Amino acid sequence: MAENEQKALQLIAEAEKKLTSSKGFLSSLFGGSSKVEDAVECYQRAANLFKMSKKWSEAGNAFCQAANLHAKAGSKHDSATNYIDAANCYKKSDASEAVNCLLKAVEIYTDMGRFTMAAKHHQNIAEIYENEAADLDRAVHHYELASDYFRGEESNSSANKCLLKVAQYAAHLENYEKAIQIYEQVAVSSLESSLLKYSAKEYFLRAALCHLCIDILNAQHAIERYQEQCPAFQDARECKLIKVLIENLEEQNAEGFTEAVKEYDSISRLDQWFTSILLRIKKQINDNPDLR
Repeated sequence: MAENEQKALQLIAEAEKKLTSSKGFLSSLFGGSSKVEDAVECYQRAANLFKMSKKWSEAGNAFCQAANLHAKAGSKHDSATNYIDAANCYKKSDASEAVNCLLKAVEIYTDMGRFTMAAKHHQNIAEIYENEAADLDRAVHHYELASDYFRGEESNSSANKCLLKVAQYAAHLENYEKAIQIYEQVAVSSLESSLLKYSAKEYFLRAALCHLCIDILNAQHAIERYQEQCPAFQDARECKLIKVLIENLEEQNAEGFTEAVKEYDSISRLDQWFTSILLRIKKQINDNPDLR
């Protein structure tokens, strides 16, 4: 057994001994609380030694023990900090335990009125479901919660970042109406900022593509609205792309559709989301003999 791991186990045993000895009546009168504090320190030191040995579950367990003791002692901030430490360890070994620890931290921060911290950790939970657990429904749920908390604290940029994730996965799950609502909301919000207004064109493009997944008429009406809301959109490459795609869809011209996408992609690289949505739209040409 590695030296650090052995030292960590000795510290765990020492912490448990201190806790046992602090339960007696005399101990509670003379130094009981200090023994609990010593036990917390032992758990934390053990956790760090486990981390050095890459024993991630054991490190997470030790941090959780420290967090539980802080919670019982009424040290909310310290308890939340240790739950987050535990979550960071569990991320490397057990995604569900990482989520459980972050939820406990969120509950503490919410109770303390620290909603920005709660938002950040809802975002962290969403990222775990997004990447490690591959559960998009739960990822969307926690991105929405994070956005709500950020918005309540006037952190609108962070709120929009989370909302865009919700829109991305809503479209992926074919909930186009929800994706459209979010992309339009963020686009209009961006127009109000001198720094963000240029990104509005991309969000209008994403919304328009979601409209095209529903039907052509929807997209045509949307384009008209977007041009009224953002006059600069009328001459933008994003707007021209949508108009050409609509034209090729109406003419059942799959080759023209592909060429329009290639031309746009040669200047502005399209990410995986765009590729997936555009393939769904193009499929309509083969699946529907008459799109008019």
